[in-house]
Amino acid sequence: MELTVTIDNETLSIVIDNPFRLDSAAVERKIRDFISSKSLDPHEVDVGGLLPRMIRGVAGCEKGCPANALDLVQRGFKNFELSYIDGGILIARVLTGGKTIYFKVFPDF
Repeated sequence: MELTVTIDNETLSIVIDNPFRLDSAAVERKIRDFISSKSLDPHEVDVGGLLPRMIRGVAGCEKGCPANALDLVQRGFKNFELSYIDGGILIARVLTGGKTIYFKVFPDF
């Protein structure tokens, strides 16, 4: 599974080898550092809340893919605009500090 975070046409790519044993603190730290490098306040974006939901939405599939992803999109999460793309891709978009941050989770299947 791959997670990408894009700000101002620059992308941070993070490979998630095992989404069921995610080191969310390490991934969150990388994302917050990337957000900070763009002169944005990383505390304005709930990365810690969003990340596990997106990963479960793609990797979980307890109700059959893409049920979990679609459920997340329908429920929403805070101020993120969520969308699902066929093939199991989840996208979250949020505006902070006048810039848009895009989070995308791509499945391995």
